[in-house]
Amino acid sequence: MVWDLFRDSTFGQLVRLASGGRYFQYPEEKDHALLKKYVNEEKSGYMAHHGTTGPPEEGQREELSSTRGVRAREADNTAGSLSSSRTQLPLDDTSSETGVNGASGVKVDPEKGKDRTVIDWYGPDDPENPRNWSRGKRFFVTFEVVFLTFSVYIGSAIYTAGIMGVQEQFGVSQVAATLGLTLYVAGYGLGPMIWAPLSEIPYIGRSPIYIGTLFIFVMFQIPTAMAKNFGMLLAFRFLTGLFGSPALATGGATIADMYRPKKQAYGLAIWGIGAVSGPVLGPLIGGFAVQAEGWTWTIWELMWLSGVCWVFLVFLFPETSSTNILYRRTRRLRKLTGNDKLTCEPEMMAEQMTGKDIVTMTFVRPITLNFTEPMVFLLNLYIALIYGLLYIWFESFPIVFIEIYGFNLGEEGLAFLGLLVGTIVTMCFLFTWLYFHQEKQFNDKGEIEPEKRLIPAMVGSFFVPICLFWFGWSARPSIHWIMPIVGSGFFGVAAFLLFNSVLPYLSDAYPNDVASIFAGNDLFRSAFGAGFPLFASAMYKTLGVGWASSLLAFLGVAFIPIPFLLYRYGATLRKKSKHAKQF
Repeated sequence: MVWDLFRDSTFGQLVRLASGGRYFQYPEEKDHALLKKYVNEEKSGYMAHHGTTGPPEEGQREELSSTRGVRAREADNTAGSLSSSRTQLPLDDTSSETGVNGASGVKVDPEKGKDRTVIDWYGPDDPENPRNWSRGKRFFVTFEVVFLTFSVYIGSAIYTAGIMGVQEQFGVSQVAATLGLTLYVAGYGLGPMIWAPLSEIPYIGRSPIYIGTLFIFVMFQIPTAMAKNFGMLLAFRFLTGLFGSPALATGGATIADMYRPKKQAYGLAIWGIGAVSGPVLGPLIGGFAVQAEGWTWTIWELMWLSGVCWVFLVFLFPETSSTNILYRRTRRLRKLTGNDKLTCEPEMMAEQMTGKDIVTMTFVRPITLNFTEPMVFLLNLYIALIYGLLYIWFESFPIVFIEIYGFNLGEEGLAFLGLLVGTIVTMCFLFTWLYFHQEKQFNDKGEIEPEKRLIPAMVGSFFVPICLFWFGWSARPSIHWIMPIVGSGFFGVAAFLLFNSVLPYLSDAYPNDVASIFAGNDLFRSAFGAGFPLFASAMYKTLGVGWASSLLAFLGVAFIPIPFLLYRYGATLRKKSKHAKQF
């Protein structure tokens, strides 16, 4: 496993490039006898016959059978497909002389056919397919994605501890200083619109996006901490959010790369812990740092943390996009054999993409899917509300724990741990429910109706108002400080159950647009997260902690019906959709 991680990491690929492929070799480069097993004879025959890798229409199957060559005469009587035996297939280019596809033995149709040799997974257990990786390798890469997500997400909340320091240094108001938080959140809301769809392009993959943008993220912390004026600080806070954003949307797609639908909920849940830990631990880490060294120390801490993460990923993070892995396999085989007719399905799809297609996928699809698909819109709106409520509610913690209970800045950060405890406890219950109940609802194909994913959200929706009512009316000098902290734990219950229902639901319902769907989700929730904190302090000071929290709780009550409605009518809406998967 360790060898594979080094070989497939950015470091390993650079070593391969510098050495001309002499180091960190793949199995087929060491044993050329393995080359033939990567050829998909069936799809190559389809390409020769009618120009696509899909099976022919009913009326064409007899015609396809009659055009087969010697190596492909073992017909499947029920499907009329070609034999998939790959042990005797040549990879040399002889078809131009014979007019017959060398991989399948099928005569190349002069009008519709294409003479291509299709490279594919050699079977359902191909170890290079991320979903076939060993459990240890998948768990390790999941940890890397969690580490990356935490390293970026903490950048929003860690700044809040230094807002007073920003006010003093630059002579601005509290609302203006809060822009350093909101612009960062806005940046990582806009970033996935670009980075997430680009990671779906087979020529690029996910690893270069992660490594390249994280490096810029790390470097931009330097001018942020050394900003000479307030405008410079805000500009680089936005840019760091923009370049730190890929993990926040693409991270979910990376989890989906590695885990089959039956197990994806576990991976997404663990990834969610990393997402929750950032905003929760940020004020704690930042609070003690500001007390000791001032507000700029929070930015240096963010640079050190993300810098360590970048080094870690450079040496040990492999590519997880199956389309990019197949593309790179095809390139290796072309180099080894000298046969330019070797191709793969992801490469053929990429060749057909125009500049307009890329722009549409990058900027248009995340937005259009959000506003044209009712399921996507309602769930994104709900998640955006939860995200916005989280950030506006966080602004009440200094009022409650510093002004009411007399905590110092570092101790106030400890008060956020209630959310983390609630999240971890909820994860244990969710995993138990998934294992003993929901996994049994998957069919033989490993599929489940997406609406069944929403059951935890139906439970979690009630904990949003419970948390806010409890927190708001227990935060008073006559009541011990532990009570609002206990109440805050219910928000961890709600957010964890909602996120880990909505993301698997969207992944199951829109498997072909996962990155774009998650990018739209991130944009929507970040818009709320960026805007809400600007009026949070004024709202809490005007209405008081009790009524301000109650106002947020009533918003939570208004959104409770959404998961129930989609559980009841989601299947009907999916049938009317051009993008949703039908079950």
